[in-house]
Amino acid sequence: MSAGPVWPAFAGGAATVARAVAVTCRDGTRLGFTDHDGELSFDGLSFRPENGAALSALTAVTGLGPDLGEVSGVLRSDALSEADLAAGRFDGAEVQVWLVNWADPAQRTVVFRGEIGEVRRAGQAFAAEVRGIGDRLGRPLGRVYQRDCAAVLGDAACGVDLDQPQFRWTGAVAAQEDNRVFRFAAAEAFPERWFERGVFRVEDGPAAGLAATIKGDRILAGATRRIELWEPLGAAVAPGTAVRLTAGCDRRSATCAAKFANLVNFRGFPDIPGEDWLMSYPVPGGRHDGGSRRG
Repeated sequence: MSAGPVWPAFAGGAATVARAVAVTCRDGTRLGFTDHDGELSFDGLSFRPENGAALSALTAVTGLGPDLGEVSGVLRSDALSEADLAAGRFDGAEVQVWLVNWADPAQRTVVFRGEIGEVRRAGQAFAAEVRGIGDRLGRPLGRVYQRDCAAVLGDAACGVDLDQPQFRWTGAVAAQEDNRVFRFAAAEAFPERWFERGVFRVEDGPAAGLAATIKGDRILAGATRRIELWEPLGAAVAPGTAVRLTAGCDRRSATCAAKFANLVNFRGFPDIPGEDWLMSYPVPGGRHDGGSRRG
């Protein structure tokens, strides 16, 4: 069998190969860095060595196991900041790695795709776990037979358009406590608990783009709305900051019908028998209604 063509980057015995890494955050921000000593550019992105990060050797495995690796480095530029890491902006970010001929970046090949998992910080240094696409094979798939809806509110299976005005509200924060409890003065048009289990998303300021799940939604005296999150946001949200609130769903069929008029797309099984019915057995006389056996 004849050997394939030699990549020009390896011709002549002097390799001109570098690694280039692109990180795409969930808010659309893209960062590029390289282990080459000069800047590389392709795919509309600049890959800079001064971004303060390096990719350790990836552990490639055979079969269907996940590839593992780590992005590590020192926070020494505007591209990577401790505040952004603490705020979780890089959690779940997509990672793509190329081997590239730095003398001619058009000669390149993708060697890894994955996403960032756990991020660890120590002073001005950081280390981020990188999970290969094989990691997705370990995630559960398929339908689960349960009473509650299995869809995510607003996704393709659900079909609810969350951009409709009855399901969202945007306004300014009037006051906040510990970056977890927020008060608004002009959201009384929505019933109490309307946004519970929904999404709290910051629209501007230092925390712009951050989002969290709403734990509680109450209307206080004076029509003030109190929104409580499960966890504090990773960046400060000052009074006057614009925030978008999106309605939440408790996944019950009654809520699907009454709140969203979407029962036709309900992805649960509200009439499935409960555990008492599964444990029952025939007895002479009495009612056979699926309830527990009485002595």
